Amino acid sequence: MDLITDVLLGAGALGAAFYCYILGRRLRAFSELEGGMGGAIAVLSAQVDEMTRALEAARATAGDSADKLEDRVARAEAAAQRLELLLASLHDLPTAPREAAE
Repeated sequence: MDLITDVLLGAGALGAAFYCYILGRRLRAFSELEGGMGGAIAVLSAQVDEMTRALEAARATAGDSADKLEDRVARAEAAAQRLELLLASLHDLPTAPREAAE
């Protein structure tokens, strides 16, 4: 009985060693930066950083554009109010008599 348990224990240890060897190879291939998943992860990380910088620049530009647009809208509203006042004052002017066309 002891011999059977020793054989099974040895087979289990050999199986675990083989499993660890396979996992080690896969992990090494996974973490290589030149090829494999490691390279893809590095490229994607760099792209995420680049897109984050581009997004921040776009936000800053959009904020500046919004400020300029608010200023121009305020100026346009002020000009529209002045035009309305001018039009209202034109109604108060006396009309010149029209000469009859001969």
